[in-house]
Amino acid sequence: MVIPRHVLGGKGFTAPSDKVNVGLVGAGGKGKENVRDLFKLDDVQVTCLADPAEYWDLNRFYYKTDAGLGPVSDMVENHYKEKSGYSKVNRYIDFREMLSKETSLDAVLCATPDHLHAYVSMLSMQAGKHVYCEKPLTHNIHEAREVSKMAKKTGLATQMGNQLHSSPAIRNAVEYLRSGVIGKVREVHSWVPATRWTNSLKEMPTAASPMPKGLNWDLWVGPRSNRPFNELYAPVTWRDFWEFGLGALGDFGCHDLDAATWGLELGLPTKIQVHPAGFSNADIIPYGEIGYFSFPDGNNDNEFIEVTWYSGGLYPKKPKQLPSDIVFSRRGAMYVGEKGVMVTGNGDTPKVFSDKNLVQSVETTFKLAPTEGHHRDWINAIKGGPAASSNFEYGAHLTEITLLGVLSLRLGGALIDWDAKNMKAIGIPKADEYIRESERKGWELPKG
Repeated sequence: MVIPRHVLGGKGFTAPSDKVNVGLVGAGGKGKENVRDLFKLDDVQVTCLADPAEYWDLNRFYYKTDAGLGPVSDMVENHYKEKSGYSKVNRYIDFREMLSKETSLDAVLCATPDHLHAYVSMLSMQAGKHVYCEKPLTHNIHEAREVSKMAKKTGLATQMGNQLHSSPAIRNAVEYLRSGVIGKVREVHSWVPATRWTNSLKEMPTAASPMPKGLNWDLWVGPRSNRPFNELYAPVTWRDFWEFGLGALGDFGCHDLDAATWGLELGLPTKIQVHPAGFSNADIIPYGEIGYFSFPDGNNDNEFIEVTWYSGGLYPKKPKQLPSDIVFSRRGAMYVGEKGVMVTGNGDTPKVFSDKNLVQSVETTFKLAPTEGHHRDWINAIKGGPAASSNFEYGAHLTEITLLGVLSLRLGGALIDWDAKNMKAIGIPKADEYIRESERKGWELPKG
């Protein structure tokens, strides 16, 4: 009698000697990049893809490529044909059909727009698939809690796609912070240059644009209310609209608040206020942001770590501990401690300053477990190795921090007193509609 491997190893188990069969959901620019990363892993096979769009021309965006179900499927088939002679990749418009038909599928990589992340991830986990999902993990706080619960309940291997989490720069910053190189940290500043794609945008599109050939727009919209297709929504520029994207903070927060959250072991902030810079309203994200998060110090409830966020070209003031001629990178972070200041940027090794002088040699007492790469760590976890370090428990926590800032922005820059236990913005009942967004019939989130 042949005993199936999943019976021997438990639900979702993949033997170390086996290839991991991965299905891609979302064959846009980021999905295509993720597939290229999976190509580097000899024990992974991309066996199927799902996307409601046959083709997207992304050459005018930073991806500089053709994407969609057709081009990405062709790329996958050509890769495996050249590598092993086997090239068949199954193509689906609706990922739910993929989940029901692909009986040999081990794992799903989700690279859809933000508003579909939770739905795809939870249905995939419900089907017993390991999941890698691009950041931010979810579009609202309720979803983050539910995704985290389901990941814990199923015990499946998960990883949020904030790839910088596995970079030397962020990991070095975490080791410096945990080692107390600059002493007790009281202030963190993080900034990104990101802004809105369409800066002239003042209202939601009302006219219908010609539908791209091969696009199932109803599936693309998913849990959101249906509306006519407009070229301002897709591809890529969906981030300008709250219903689909989450602005610069939602886009970059899981990257650029990661080292602070990880290195300082931040819980959830109790007070949050993020001010929009430039035009924004209930539908459209702002040009830029400046935001303030107060985190209770884990060792003293009466002390706080203050984190400030900047986007759209805004920067922090230079503290007196830094040399006056230092130039901040376009994207970076600064940590102000009792014994010095640490500055990061451009993926470089952190720079530590003490009394305005650059410290030439830094010794660390804390070392993170080594990483083999963001995708490799997820595959190792699928094969019984340690959990990936940006697994959904951590990823949901980091995402909730960023979404609390987004919540303040969507409320016009309101000061939020956050009741984490009850998932409430105290005294602001309107916040509830953003904490748990409505879902279109047929697209309800399964329970975690």
